[in-house]
Amino acid sequence: MRFMPRHVANSHGVIVIAALLLLLAGCQTQSPLPPTEDQAAIDRMLKLIDERLEVAPLVAESKWNSGAAIEAPERETQILDQVAGRSAEAGVDEDFARAFFKAQFEASKQVQRRLHDRWEAEERAPFDDPPDLAEEVRPVLDRLTPRLIEALGEMQRLADVEGAGDYLEARATGFTRDDVYGEPRKTALQPLLDRL
Repeated sequence: MRFMPRHVANSHGVIVIAALLLLLAGCQTQSPLPPTEDQAAIDRMLKLIDERLEVAPLVAESKWNSGAAIEAPERETQILDQVAGRSAEAGVDEDFARAFFKAQFEASKQVQRRLHDRWEAEERAPFDDPPDLAEEVRPVLDRLTPRLIEALGEMQRLADVEGAGDYLEARATGFTRDDVYGEPRKTALQPLLDRL
């Protein structure tokens, strides 16, 4: 029977112990997943953010035809004030609501700017049948706003749920990979990532 020299056996044992400690450390640092219903709440919020972003190309078309500016600071301030009031009534922190909706406005404008830049480069003619902002686009946004406020209340609650922030970050990684909507989605998600 052959024996390993003591210094070889000792160094082999040290390596095995070090490897086990690394594995244990990895297990300890991995955050648990939040409960299934909380994962579903985060996924619902991501879906709502996307639904709102899907309206941006319609706004871009309408503004392309009318020549209206993408920036509308007075209207944004008015909407932010209304949303903050409605959010406070729903128990959502007013500053959190303002930051979130401001990010949604910016994300939408990023999509609009990108489209307007492309259309300028293509020397695009006006659209034949652009959507009407007042009749077709704003009603969609008006229906989404209360749902987003409700989802914000959930996000506010999830700030205290273990693993919720990590789950949101993991979901955000895939959510922001898209070439067209990736950057706007990052903008839209930032207040949630900051909160969770």
